Amino acid sequence: MKKAVTFGELMLRLSPEGYSRFVQSEKYVASFGGAEANVAVSLVNYGVDAAFVTKLPKHEIGQTVVNSLRKFGVDTTKIVRGGDRVGIFYCEKGASQRPSKVIYDRAYSAIATAQKEDFDWDSIFVGVEWFHFTGITPALSNSVAEICEIACQKAKEKGITVSCDLNYRNKLWTKEKAGQVMGKLCKYVDYCIANEEDAKDVFGIEADNSDIYGGKLDREGYTSVAKKLTDRFGFKGVAITLRESKTANDNDWSGMLYTGNQAYFSKKYSVHIVDRVGGGDSFGGGLIYSLLNGKDAQSAIEFAVAASCLKHSIEGDYNMVSAEEVQKLAGGDGSGRVQR
Repeated sequence: MKKAVTFGELMLRLSPEGYSRFVQSEKYVASFGGAEANVAVSLVNYGVDAAFVTKLPKHEIGQTVVNSLRKFGVDTTKIVRGGDRVGIFYCEKGASQRPSKVIYDRAYSAIATAQKEDFDWDSIFVGVEWFHFTGITPALSNSVAEICEIACQKAKEKGITVSCDLNYRNKLWTKEKAGQVMGKLCKYVDYCIANEEDAKDVFGIEADNSDIYGGKLDREGYTSVAKKLTDRFGFKGVAITLRESKTANDNDWSGMLYTGNQAYFSKKYSVHIVDRVGGGDSFGGGLIYSLLNGKDAQSAIEFAVAASCLKHSIEGDYNMVSAEEVQKLAGGDGSGRVQR
């Protein structure tokens, strides 16, 4: 069985019921989520032995967070226990022309205050073939950025493939700080996952002769962005998600994988959204699974996009689908007919 490790923060998610706004809600639905944890759940659902690494408090809320992963079969034995609090994010689902909104309450969480001595990467990486993190994690604190760099160094020493989703969050750090830190980390990365905003915000990379914010997708423009990223950092591959937002409920969704100086584009799906949070993470999980299992570039991007398409139909952060369900959609069966 293939073995992977992801590293990041797992938070308590509090959401108003249905499509209620924060200001009108008297009840909140509790669930859990975080970029790298979401990827780990996807990988386990596809048959990969995936471990999630973080730091969480020893109290009951910390244990509840751990349990949310255990029930899917994610390896939680590498999670360090300590610190004082679990990070929280509040998520208000958008509808029609009203966008979704996220408010963070994660300052001084257990992982944000973690120190490099907390993690024994030699032990964590035993038998591991793939390591994944996102740009959210080093943004949590200077100490976590240092931990990320140590983890990447260890992974490369051991011949482990490293992937990173840039995932720029302007509520966590500035573009300048992101560019400095991610520039150091990306020299260890084999596969970079991004969207056009991430590339511009973090590295100032824009498409040639194209307005990437103009609302219309330009294949040559996205290929240009991926090539510039590859030329700067020597990536083996760059995957870019392509979202055409019509409303908060309805998007067109596709993706591109640039590898070997060639761009591979997936088919496009018209998605009616139940919950879009975690959509990019489900794309990452699908891509990692595909590449771990030796799929060719076209098959890999088709699987990743199909996986993410299905995630948009599922409440919560975790993508609770099987490889067989994803493959069926990637193979062309998107009818949604009842299976009996």
